[in-house]
Amino acid sequence: MKKVIETERLILRELLPTDVEGIFELDSDPEVHQYLGNNPIKTREEAAEAIAFIRQQYTDLGIGRWAIIDKQTNEFIGWSGLKLVTDEYNKHSNYYDLGYRLIKKYWGKGIATETAKAWLHYAFETLKVDAVYAMTDCGNAGSDKILKKVGLQLVESFVLDEIMHNWYTIDRESFEKNQ
Repeated sequence: MKKVIETERLILRELLPTDVEGIFELDSDPEVHQYLGNNPIKTREEAAEAIAFIRQQYTDLGIGRWAIIDKQTNEFIGWSGLKLVTDEYNKHSNYYDLGYRLIKKYWGKGIATETAKAWLHYAFETLKVDAVYAMTDCGNAGSDKILKKVGLQLVESFVLDEIMHNWYTIDRESFEKNQ
């Protein structure tokens, strides 16, 4: 993979083993995990394992979440990207899932929206996919707002692990109309 995507403010690149401190800051925060099963990590070893897991997706599936780096400060902000989901969720499998997760101090600055737009361009223009999907806990109003802002449409709500989730999608035609 070894590719880099640049936006106005950000660099998106593969997660590296050296990102362990950033992943630890991100995923040890209970507020970050409020809509992710409330199971934050507790050690840097868990952060390293998460990075290794994602890096294996690069090898096995050719895609995975990438680090978000601030162009001006070189600070780790979180991750964003596409994930090829091979398990079944909401009667779908083998689809590209759009996701993002930011360290709390970066919330509300348009970063998730900026990266989501970049990933949709990458999905439709580089990967040539037919559709991109996303899901979010129904209580996560911030994520719902981002997904709608970048053009995904709410299809339905469904239950996952006893929690209601919203299911979103955008197809190539809708993406192209929004450009």
